[in-house]
Amino acid sequence: QVQLVESGGGLVQPGGSLKLSCVASGIIIGRNVMGWYRQAPGKDRELVAILTSRSSPNYADSVKGRFTISRDFAKSTLYLQMNSLKPEDTAVYYCHYNGDRAYWGQGTQVTVSS
Repeated sequence: QVQLVESGGGLVQPGGSLKLSCVASGIIIGRNVMGWYRQAPGKDRELVAILTSRSSPNYADSVKGRFTISRDFAKSTLYLQMNSLKPEDTAVYYCHYNGDRAYWGQGTQVTVSS
């Protein structure tokens, strides 16, 4: 049974940093594409960053140079380091695994506000 559990969200001021974690169970995290998506109120869910099985990262243009996706195989965990946060980064962030079907975590709220 695949399970993805996100953590690390919260309230941060503009320019601040947060690190999100996604602990995965029931899968081998390096086998398929994993990534982070986000959904702001009233908007569609959008891609933030993905990591291929060959560890090649891809980022949305809006987060390039500010966000870094990574994984720890020993901890079966996917991370998203977010720096220089902006109010427009406010959203619920979801971990995603592309296996036999799409799997999603429950989401973690990130709020960037002064």
